[in-house]
Amino acid sequence: MSRPWNFSAGPSVLPEPVLRQAAQEMLDWHGCGMSVMEMSHRGKQFIQICDEAEADLRSLLQVPEDYAVLFMQGGASAENAIVPMNLIGRGGAHAADYVLTGHWSARSHKEAARYGDVQVAASSGAATVLDGREQAPWTWVPPAGDWHVRPGSAYLHLCSNETIGGVEFMDWPDPASLGAPGVPLVVDASSHFLSRPMDVRRVGMMYAGAQKNAGPAGVTVVVVRRDLLGHALPICPSAFDYANVAAEHSRFNTPPTYAIYIAGLVYKWLLAQGGLAAIEAQNIAKADLLYGLLDRSSFYANPIHAPVRSRMNVPFVLADKRLDAAFLEGAERAGLHQLKGHKSVGGMRASIYNALPLAGVQALVDYMKEFERTHG
Repeated sequence: MSRPWNFSAGPSVLPEPVLRQAAQEMLDWHGCGMSVMEMSHRGKQFIQICDEAEADLRSLLQVPEDYAVLFMQGGASAENAIVPMNLIGRGGAHAADYVLTGHWSARSHKEAARYGDVQVAASSGAATVLDGREQAPWTWVPPAGDWHVRPGSAYLHLCSNETIGGVEFMDWPDPASLGAPGVPLVVDASSHFLSRPMDVRRVGMMYAGAQKNAGPAGVTVVVVRRDLLGHALPICPSAFDYANVAAEHSRFNTPPTYAIYIAGLVYKWLLAQGGLAAIEAQNIAKADLLYGLLDRSSFYANPIHAPVRSRMNVPFVLADKRLDAAFLEGAERAGLHQLKGHKSVGGMRASIYNALPLAGVQALVDYMKEFERTHG
């Protein structure tokens, strides 16, 4: 059976070898006579699965031992509350600062405001002019030198890849360079997690919903420096207290066992590809191919400030939006699925995550060229 090219922003495409292995092991994992979905989370089989997933993730990201790796539930949206419940009480100030670069960071900020004094350190929520071009709100990133971080804040929060807007920011600053020494950086890396090497030591914590590059929906990865554990607010549920989850190796309560199993297979697949440096090279080639077409065409346009274009989520619009429906209908017939942009921004969006091969992006580019030829 020929599979279509899946450009969904999440839950997203998974590596086909992972799906095939999961299918082979569905009824009997490694001769134990059970499906992973039937295992006790405290049994030796699942403990092996979970511990291997953590070890492989540590290897991929080169996570040092003074950081805990946690597999949690609730997605990145739940972490919007879990982060402040765990960290905002540090030092007693109950204060945190947020950089707003799009829909998801704005949602994170709104949720965190329920738990303390949460202020905006910087925002791209207004139009500006950069490199002689007017940039609409949420299509650019405020320069780190313009961020206003309070020295007494419990943490500084950043969403480093905005899935909806297609903005990616990798020049993560040390808050000490912004006049806030000792303030840890907390990064929501959901939409580009494991798409490239990331220096864990530059952050106090990073988290990611797995359903982009790191597994299926249902498990959220948290990598947190151990000295940040143990500061949860009294209202924090015990199952969301990072200290409890770390002490029990992600098995404080019943974790999303099957999602962790699939995520573990994804990590093994990434290691077999050559690790994150190798997958980054593939992602650069895919992004260059698609952005190259967009930049050469007057029929299509990408609205994002070029230095912060996302490699993972590529929004684009047609010069005549009346052609949007025809473009999407033709794409479906051509086996190119899930290209409709988010309802808040419209247009199109191609999410080109790790598991989508270069051939899929080439198929999209070929279709876009033909559509332009026949409708331009």
